[in-house]
Amino acid sequence: MATAGGWLKRAVLEVQEYLLLVGQVGRALVTRPIYARDIVEQLDTIGIGSLTVVVLTGLFTGMVLALQTGMTLDRFGARSVVGQLVSASMLRELGPVLTALMVTGRVGSGIAAELGSMVVTEQIAALRSLGTDPIRKLVVPRVVAGLVMVPVLTVVSDAVGMIGGMVISVMQLRVAASIYWANVYEGLYLDDIWMGLVKPVIFGFALVSIGCYLGLRAHGGTQGVGRATTQAVVAASVAVLVLDFLITKFLMAVLY
Repeated sequence: MATAGGWLKRAVLEVQEYLLLVGQVGRALVTRPIYARDIVEQLDTIGIGSLTVVVLTGLFTGMVLALQTGMTLDRFGARSVVGQLVSASMLRELGPVLTALMVTGRVGSGIAAELGSMVVTEQIAALRSLGTDPIRKLVVPRVVAGLVMVPVLTVVSDAVGMIGGMVISVMQLRVAASIYWANVYEGLYLDDIWMGLVKPVIFGFALVSIGCYLGLRAHGGTQGVGRATTQAVVAASVAVLVLDFLITKFLMAVLY
């Protein structure tokens, strides 16, 4: 019982510290100074750097989705509507979630490792001694890049996934490309597009801020940096899945 109580107390303290960091980021976003050059660097690192893995993930997800749904639809003689299922699945669920998980694996771990290394080598302390706020200099540019680039990468993943679905529909399922795209168009609803755009904004903030938080709390030399990196990937991945459920539940109640 005492162990469970201690674990619960540490968990509450961690959440409290994380929320304090979120509050500091919120204040820094609307006040000066703003480090524009650092923001541009992070936009390139998070966005352009993640493009290859996101494109490959979206392409093969769309192809597998078309294969699986095509086989199921065959039982009902409805193979021609495969485009609707691929587009709806990519926009509402698979595109945002898989993109966020891929960015978490690539960027979240890198952020935690980079900031953790700066903490254990006392570079963060050096920044403070020079009068530079590490939250404004290091955390805010990464959070802004996550808020902007994760939605952009999600749109790319959705588009590539639908193209992958078209390739399988034409080559494997013998559905004409014109019929596939007509079904994609018919299956696109404004509510689905809203859901597909709101999710990645929240995911982007969560995965970057968690990576920054755990990186800044790293201690214990190189082992501590490795531990913070692992914790960042696990915590951000779980957060993405939990947030996905909560956002879906909320938006379905509001939009549908």
